[in-house]
Amino acid sequence: MSAFDPSVETPAPAATSNGRATHHGPFAIMTVLFFMWGFMTVFNDILIPRFKEAFTLNYLQAMLVQFAFFGAYFVGSFFYFVISVATGDPIARIGYKNGVVFGLLISALGSVLFWPAATVISYPLFLVALFVVGLGFALLQIAANPYVTILGPERTASSRLNLAQGFNSVGTTIGPLIAGYLIFQYFARSGAHGADSVKVPYLAFSVVFVLLAAFFFFIHLPHVGEGRIEPGIGALKFPHVRLGIIAIFMYVGGEVSVGSSIINFLGQPDIAGLEKVEASKYVSLYWGGMLIGRFMGAVGLSEMNRRKQQLFLAAIPIAGFLVLWALRGRAVVQMYLPFLVLCWALFQLSRARAGRTLMLFSLAVVVLLAAAILTGGRLAMWCVVAVGLFTSVGWSNTFSLAIEGVGIYKSQASALLVMAILGGAILPAILGRVADVWNLQVSFSVPLVAYAYVAFYGWKGRGIGRRHPAA
Repeated sequence: MSAFDPSVETPAPAATSNGRATHHGPFAIMTVLFFMWGFMTVFNDILIPRFKEAFTLNYLQAMLVQFAFFGAYFVGSFFYFVISVATGDPIARIGYKNGVVFGLLISALGSVLFWPAATVISYPLFLVALFVVGLGFALLQIAANPYVTILGPERTASSRLNLAQGFNSVGTTIGPLIAGYLIFQYFARSGAHGADSVKVPYLAFSVVFVLLAAFFFFIHLPHVGEGRIEPGIGALKFPHVRLGIIAIFMYVGGEVSVGSSIINFLGQPDIAGLEKVEASKYVSLYWGGMLIGRFMGAVGLSEMNRRKQQLFLAAIPIAGFLVLWALRGRAVVQMYLPFLVLCWALFQLSRARAGRTLMLFSLAVVVLLAAAILTGGRLAMWCVVAVGLFTSVGWSNTFSLAIEGVGIYKSQASALLVMAILGGAILPAILGRVADVWNLQVSFSVPLVAYAYVAFYGWKGRGIGRRHPAA
């Protein structure tokens, strides 16, 4: 038996009367991946101000960090799609597990490249390293996201993906705190070039990725799928998939644009005037809002009984409130509390429907960004930070809605959706250009427009052509 024979994946248990059985153990294992790439992706938000200062860059040049990283998602997914069209879905051939192993090894290679980039002090080489890491993450996303959705009934796919993304948000919440401390303080040596401080953290990442690859290589995961490999462009025949590709582009672009701008935005005198280390703590709060929202989404979109569901929907934001009180003090809690209440209210209005939830939460982001553009000071600051809470369900709900009902084309549709992560490369660059021409506050109009489209997808776009693929 070949080491990369998908037959090493153990058979799936029989489906329940409600449809496909839920695999709790394999799902728990997959959450490790979601945590890891969330933890590492958010390091980009720290690299941007670090490189902007170290290499004396303007906003557009600094945003090339996101362009290189998320551009790799597009390139990697594009080639995956081309191969699937020509010969059939590669993941269906090698298995989800082996797709994860290859993705982790590619990411390890990209992380190692940070060392020579910092040694020769080359910004272009840093961008190449980020591109290689992004290629590995693209393969991880293509394999892991659809795998999580099919580890149980299709109707609860949004709930499972929200829960997995919740662990992703655990990584994105603690990531800025650790990254800000390591890159701006612990490894920042006086007299050394600013980029030198990234060498050790990314070398550590490479070691972790290799260890994870070995772990996934030797464990057994169930082979769950449609069981057929067909060439062609079947996924693009579904209108809701095509519209979903645009929605993912807009969602990721909007989320990354806001997250990448927070440190510089909060540093402006007319907003908060915070130092970079202090501002990085609010980046953590931005991603922490996603953590709260995604765990609430996992509950709100599940088939849990109504009483238990309401209990958890109240308990999660209360727990978040208490953690904030302990970590940041009363002043922070007072400013964030109204947003937690609004989040709870929107889940009540959504009635456990993925499309309705996506629409309501995206509209909330539009309102918050409009307020950030039209106001200033602490109000603008908190509106931007609170975007994380309401953008929380965007990826999970859009992704699960877009691949629902496509049968054997799930992995191909997944590749197309991951390709749309290109939005994380394009929209931050556009935001950076707008900020250079006008100012950073006005540039938030870029993610505002993006989230308006995501709201449309949740309202109408996700239902177009759902019963039958287009001719």
